[in-house]
Amino acid sequence: MQNEPVKNTRKKIPRNKIAEQNPSERVQNFGEVELGYSEEQAVLESMRCLMCKNPKCIEGCPVEIDIKGFIAYIKDRKFKEALEKIRDKNTMPGICGRVCPQENQCEKACILGIKDDPVAIGKLERFVADYENTCKKNTALHTDKKEYKSKAAFGYDLDNHDISTAEIKTGKIKTAVIGAGPAGLTCAGELAKMGYSVTLFEALHSAGGVLVYGIPEFRLPKSIVSGEVEYVKSLGVEIKLNCIIGKTFTIDELLENGYESIFIGTGAGLPYFLGIPGENLNGVYSANEYLTRVNLMKGYLFPQWDTPVKRAGIVSVIGGGNVALDSARTALRLGARKVYLIYRRTEVEMPGRIEEIKHAREEGVDMVFLTNPVEIKGENGWIKKLVCIRMELGEPDDSGRRRPIPVPNSEYEIDTEIAVIAIGQGPNPVLTQTSPDIALNKWGNIIADSSGKTSKKGVFAGGDIVTGAATVILAMGAGKNAAKAMDQYLKTRAW
Repeated sequence: MQNEPVKNTRKKIPRNKIAEQNPSERVQNFGEVELGYSEEQAVLESMRCLMCKNPKCIEGCPVEIDIKGFIAYIKDRKFKEALEKIRDKNTMPGICGRVCPQENQCEKACILGIKDDPVAIGKLERFVADYENTCKKNTALHTDKKEYKSKAAFGYDLDNHDISTAEIKTGKIKTAVIGAGPAGLTCAGELAKMGYSVTLFEALHSAGGVLVYGIPEFRLPKSIVSGEVEYVKSLGVEIKLNCIIGKTFTIDELLENGYESIFIGTGAGLPYFLGIPGENLNGVYSANEYLTRVNLMKGYLFPQWDTPVKRAGIVSVIGGGNVALDSARTALRLGARKVYLIYRRTEVEMPGRIEEIKHAREEGVDMVFLTNPVEIKGENGWIKKLVCIRMELGEPDDSGRRRPIPVPNSEYEIDTEIAVIAIGQGPNPVLTQTSPDIALNKWGNIIADSSGKTSKKGVFAGGDIVTGAATVILAMGAGKNAAKAMDQYLKTRAW
């Protein structure tokens, strides 16, 4: 009976807004924009949850987190237990709490959201992941387990945490995971929990994939990614860096060397370009290159790190997704006085997250809609101007959005010193070129069924290498599904 007043009034509790850096201050640094819930805010927000008998929010989560369960623990101030409840299904809550599009997934399905603002599920997930986290004190996470024996960065003791399946694994059955991004890390962690010996191969010098090379520090600190990677390693996963499958080893060579099943999660790292004159001029970047230089190569730490990335007064970013928004906001933090975001549709059709669009506008990004570049002009080998044409919207295309159509004789020029092309990316062919028996679609993506099964026996795939560029959580869901399918295959050898 004591809980009845809370039950009757929880709908009246307004959704807690998360604290943010002031826009004029945050464009001067690469610190996180959102500062996270306090303990009291998290508990209060948890009390808004209706504790539905049949929670729809779980159905909206690609990795099926017990959302009701972890929120109930927060309400009781059992934050350690809340984290463990999340980790039953999700190996990377600190990441998902920051970059998942909850508004289109779990929060969209929240029953409270029918007549009120939905429960801030993502913010609560982040809070739990950050609780007792060293990054909360603005210190970097250590990647050496010895550095934090007593209490891990994730809120519990790595040495004493019960991961029995990892402890009892015999190592007799070897599995390989290719790509240490969201899909690969998730698949590797799930396989380790099942008792398999797992080796994770990563082409770059740091694990994390798009989490470290693509998403800026102000949205996802590298320390958070390091902590989540360390958790996966603590399960028994061996990570081999600087190892390009397709060059260092082929898929067939891995199979010949005793790996009995393989998961491919190499993502979508091949940038698309506009195909217009002038794209080969200096000062024209793909978003992949621009963000990789700033993020993974630590260009954001200039002058401590003298990363070769041009800083300019006027920057133009072409695209309307999260990658375009990340590029535009990064340019501001690198000192640009004017940043254009050029998009061929309107704001309504932008695929970027609503809160990222809001943050970009607050920070001063000049959004130029219904516009598309048709030529890049330069001088002495460097970009000087974008020649653009105005667009209008026609009938919907295959994506359901109205198709942009050029307006005749509407060309005009925009002065710029840098152009960043952020119109999407596809699969890198390095791996698949050496495995011709893995079927691909016309775009070069691996063809796989819902479990991740490919045309090659024992080989599974998931994430952006299958679907094309999508979200972190969808890639994680694919990695988790593939791990289950790999387990079934290794037990039955049925294909």
